[in-house]
Amino acid sequence: MYVRTVTTKGTKYLQLAHNYRDPKTGISKVRVIHSLGRADQLDPEALRRLVRSISRFLEPGDAQQVLQHIDGSPFEFMGSKSVGSVWLLDQVWKRLGIDATLHALLGKRDYATPIERLIFSMVCNRAVNPSSKLAMEQWVAHEVMIDGLPEVEVQQLYRAMDFLLEAADEIQWDVYFGIANLLNLEVDVIFLDTTTTYFETSSELACEQSMRQRGYSKDSRPDLLQVVIGFAMTRQGIPVRCWVWPGNTVDQNAVNEVKHDLNGWKLGRVITVMDAGFSSLENKRVLQGAGDHYIIGEKMRAGSKGKPVDALKRGGRYSKLDNGLETKEVVVGGDSVARQRYVICHNPEEAERDRKKRDDIVADVTRMLSDIRQLQGEPHTKAMCALRSHPVYGRYVKQARDGSLSIDSNRVRQEERFDGKFLISTSDDLLPAEDVAIAYKHLWQIERLNRDLKHVVDVRPVYHRLDQRVRSHVLLCWLALLLIRVIENQCGNTWRNTKSILNRLQVGMCECQSYS
Repeated sequence: MYVRTVTTKGTKYLQLAHNYRDPKTGISKVRVIHSLGRADQLDPEALRRLVRSISRFLEPGDAQQVLQHIDGSPFEFMGSKSVGSVWLLDQVWKRLGIDATLHALLGKRDYATPIERLIFSMVCNRAVNPSSKLAMEQWVAHEVMIDGLPEVEVQQLYRAMDFLLEAADEIQWDVYFGIANLLNLEVDVIFLDTTTTYFETSSELACEQSMRQRGYSKDSRPDLLQVVIGFAMTRQGIPVRCWVWPGNTVDQNAVNEVKHDLNGWKLGRVITVMDAGFSSLENKRVLQGAGDHYIIGEKMRAGSKGKPVDALKRGGRYSKLDNGLETKEVVVGGDSVARQRYVICHNPEEAERDRKKRDDIVADVTRMLSDIRQLQGEPHTKAMCALRSHPVYGRYVKQARDGSLSIDSNRVRQEERFDGKFLISTSDDLLPAEDVAIAYKHLWQIERLNRDLKHVVDVRPVYHRLDQRVRSHVLLCWLALLLIRVIENQCGNTWRNTKSILNRLQVGMCECQSYS
């Protein structure tokens, strides 16, 4: 326990505080027990009473010895700040040349505030301890040590966010090629996916011109306004670009903008890897522009009855890969214009899991049918309707002409054909089937990126009202994810573990005592 001095807007305040270690994060934090007031308005008599009250619990003579020891010390310990994680992020920030890019763009402006440091502080906050821009005033001043930035004000942060959005295209271009040259990234394969984030705000903010719209929610919150966020990622898991679209944008409509922006980077021959949500014919034509190609997941069921698509009906032997995955190449359409190359992948372990899940479901349906036969009248009718319309159980139920329900054995056998399989299409005839399957399997990295967006850098809740601030907020989250992924790739450890270790590094702050 100690007395520390806090300076806010030029005024010094004294606080009785002590340090403790957070049991969840292991980070040393400061807890203020009592505020003693302004340093220039202290009541000396009140302090004397406090010293006398504490001295009652000491042995005779101990209080005087303690006071003599303190009076003889030239320093007063003021507290500590976390420095480990912030320092590492700052070094990666500079190594990637992001600071140099910002300074080059800022050279054309006449800002009195350190915009580059303000942007880094917001990126660092998303990676270390996500909070609101207002809470960052306290976070920067009292909790972390950021080189060149002793304190911030919220209006300065908003000004820096506006600049970040204005310079977004140049920053993303410079950052990408700086990373590609530094880390020797391969640019022939780009992974693309989208996600959504919602706003817990009034619906009055929605209008035709606003980005806040209702649409298909990947967070299962269709009742709230949202925006759609897209990421482009390299095969090493590095997010190299992000986009923000209105909340009612569908995946297919985002491809044109993505393709146009990536073509502007002149990356050469690019293979874009995406999931089944992008598998429209129009998107495939767009992705094949400028000599590029695609690898896209495909739906395995066609029509309202869910019958297998033509590619699954073709025969052929599977080739087994080193990782246990089995692949089979199928060409549909021959040499016609509609020719399409598919790769069918089969995972034996996943097939066994699918079989066990289906057996459990069929067993539950059998039990429910037995229970229904015991009912009469209206309860019997309601139970039949509920089972037939159930999204899971209803798939394995058929209704006879007399209205009775039974297990649909044909449907059960049909579902067996899909166990452990997934279907991929590609426009590249030269790419081996094994490489197509492995590239598609790497989509898990961008799916993990979308999870980290919501659970590591905490993109939501979003309280910004202006569209440009929402875009800038997403850019800050992208930069935080960029630094995190580079650190994880270089260290071979998760950011959670790395941050837990580095946050134990603290810098102590002392104030020198002056004597007359």
